[in-house]
Amino acid sequence: MNDVQQAVWATRFLSADAVEQANSGHPGTPMGLADIGVELFTRHLRYNPEDPLWPNRDRFVLSCGHASALLYSLLHLAGYDLSIDDLRSFRQWGSRTPGHPELGHTPGVETTTGPLGQGVANAVGMALAGKMMAARLGQSASQLVDYRVYVLASDGDLMEGVAREAISFAGHLGLDNLIVIYDDNRITIDGGTELSLSDDMGRLFQASGWQVWHVDGHACEEVRSALDQAKAQRQAPCLLVARTHIGYGAPNKQDTSSSHGAPLGKTELELTKTAAGWPLSPSFHVPEAAYLPFRAKVRDNQGIYQEWQRDFAAMSPETRALWDSYLERPLPDGLLSDLIDAAAGKADATRKLSKVVQQRLAEATPALVGGSADLAASALTSIAGGGDVARGSFAGRNLHFGIREHAMAAIANGLSTSGWFVPFGSTFLIFSDYMRPSIRLSALMRRQVVYVFTHDSVMLGEDGPTHQPIEQLSALRLIPNLHVFRPADGMECAAAWFSAAQRNDGPTAIVLSRQSLPILPRPEGFDPRAMLAGAYVVSDTARPELVLMATGSEVSLAVELSDKLAQAGHPVRVVSIPCLELMLAQPEANREALLPRGVPRVALELGVTALWKGIVGDDGMVVGIDHYGASAPAKRLKAEFGMTAEALFERVQARFWPKRA
Repeated sequence: MNDVQQAVWATRFLSADAVEQANSGHPGTPMGLADIGVELFTRHLRYNPEDPLWPNRDRFVLSCGHASALLYSLLHLAGYDLSIDDLRSFRQWGSRTPGHPELGHTPGVETTTGPLGQGVANAVGMALAGKMMAARLGQSASQLVDYRVYVLASDGDLMEGVAREAISFAGHLGLDNLIVIYDDNRITIDGGTELSLSDDMGRLFQASGWQVWHVDGHACEEVRSALDQAKAQRQAPCLLVARTHIGYGAPNKQDTSSSHGAPLGKTELELTKTAAGWPLSPSFHVPEAAYLPFRAKVRDNQGIYQEWQRDFAAMSPETRALWDSYLERPLPDGLLSDLIDAAAGKADATRKLSKVVQQRLAEATPALVGGSADLAASALTSIAGGGDVARGSFAGRNLHFGIREHAMAAIANGLSTSGWFVPFGSTFLIFSDYMRPSIRLSALMRRQVVYVFTHDSVMLGEDGPTHQPIEQLSALRLIPNLHVFRPADGMECAAAWFSAAQRNDGPTAIVLSRQSLPILPRPEGFDPRAMLAGAYVVSDTARPELVLMATGSEVSLAVELSDKLAQAGHPVRVVSIPCLELMLAQPEANREALLPRGVPRVALELGVTALWKGIVGDDGMVVGIDHYGASAPAKRLKAEFGMTAEALFERVQARFWPKRA
C-alpha cells in the first residue's frame, strides 16, 4: 500500500472511528468520498494550514455536511489545528468537530453546511466574490485573487431547489472558477436513488451551461485528469459526475442505505479494517506515511503562499487602499447624519425613501453589492451608476438574480464569507418564506447580509392575500441574531441602513411599505442615535395613562390615535419600535424608561398578534391581523380591518375606559 493509498484508508477509518466513537453520524459517505477528498487535498487545493484565512486560498465546500467526519479527517491530515483528540470528540459537547461543519468553529471550514443544497449555493457566491474582487483590482493585480471553489455535493444537495437555482445562475454567469464534484453513490436514506430520482445530472448541468466530466470516483487518475481539464478551461463552471460506492470497503454495508446515517457497528468496522489490512487497534490509527502526501502538498502551497505575499507587499498604494476599503469597510464620520439628510423631511413610501438612503450609503461603502429576485423596479434597490454584473463583466455592483429567491439568499451568504462584500438581496416580504433557511444560516454564521423586503402588509392592496404578508414579520423575528427593522419614515430608513452597515456579527432585514407614509413628529432636540437602540419615544406626556407601541406604517396611526385620546382626556405616550430585537436587548432600566411599569400598553402592527402579547402583558392590548387579507384598494382594507384612528379610538376606549366609551 503506497503513501496515497494509506492516506485514503486513514481518511476512511478516521471518519468511521469518529462516528463509531460518537455512536452517531454518517460513515458511508466519507468512506465513499475518501479517494476524491485525498486527491483534492494532496494534488489540487491551494491552502495554508498556518493561515486558514489566506484571502487567495482555494475554497473547499462540503455541501453534504452530514459527511463532516470526512472534512475533519482531511483537515487533520492536512495539518490544520485539529487533533486526533478533536476527532475523538466528534459530535460531543464543546468539541471542535460538531455534527455538521460550522463556519468559525473549526479551522478550515469555509461555510456552515448540512441543510442540503445550501453549500452549493454558498459556493456560487464564493466563486462570484472572487470574480468581482479580481475585476476591481484590475489586470495588474488580479493574481491576488484567482482562487477556485471546489464543492463535494450529494444527490440530496442536487435535488434541493436552492441548488438547482444556484446551478442555473452560475452557468448563466460562466463562473469558470467553480468546480462541483457530484457524489453519485446512488443511495439515499430511504434506499436507492431510483426511488425518487431519474435525472441525468450531466445533461441537466450541460443544459445550464456547465462543462461536465464522468469519472470513477475511486480511480485517482481519472479524477485527476478531469480536475486538471476543469482547471485549464476558462469558459464555464464544471461538474464531475463521480460514480462512488457508499460505505466503500465495508463487506456487508457497502452500497446500502444502512451505512448512510448510522455507525457501521463494532463487528462491521472490524471486518472492514481486516479486509483492508488495517490494524484493529488502536482506533484512530494513522500511519506516518498517510501524512506524507499532505505535507508535500503543503510545502508546494507554502511556495505559492510566499509568492502571493510578495505580490501583495508590492501592490501599489492605490491598489492597497482599494483592497483595505473592501476588507475593512470603514464607515465615514457623520454617516448617520448624511443618511438622514438624504431622506428626512420627505413623506413617501418607505421603499422609496430606503432607495434614497441606500444610494447614499452605496456612495460611502463600495463593498455594498447586491440585487433583487427580478423585482428591482418594485424593491427599488438598484445602485445607480453601479453597473451590472454579467458573464465576463464582474466589476459592477448590481446583481440580477432572476426569479430565484432561494438561491439569492444563499449566494449572498457566500459573497459575505469572502470578507470583501456586504451583499443585499431584495424581494417582496411574502417571499421571505422562500429564503428563510438561508436567512437562518446568515444568522447562525453571523454573516453581514442585508435583506430588503418591500410590500410589507395587507396595505399593498389589490394583489390580495397571496401577496399580503401576515405572519412573515413575526416569523423573521423568531430567528435568533437577525435584526428586523420596519421603518416608519425616512429618518428610520436611515437608521436601519446605518445599523446594517455598521453591524458585522449578523444579518439585518429591512421591511418597507408600498404605500406613502407621513413624516413622524419628534420631540424637540431629538437625538437620532436613539433609533439605533431599537425603540424611542415619538410623542410624550408628563403622566401617560397608556403607552401606544407601533412599527412601520402603524406608527403614524398611533400618533393620530394618541391625539384623539388626548382630546378625550387620556394622555398617551407613543413609542416607535423600528427594531424589536434591539429594543429587547437593551438593559431592563432602559426598557422600563420607555415602557413604564403599571402603565397599560397597546401594540399596533399589521400582522399576527401572538408575539406582541408577551410584550404588552395581560393588562395590555394588541391590534393586528390574525387572518388573511383580501384583494381591494388599501383605503377599503384599512376601513374593513378597523385600522383607522376612529375605529381604534372606540376599541381602546372600550378596553381601558369602558364607562366613557
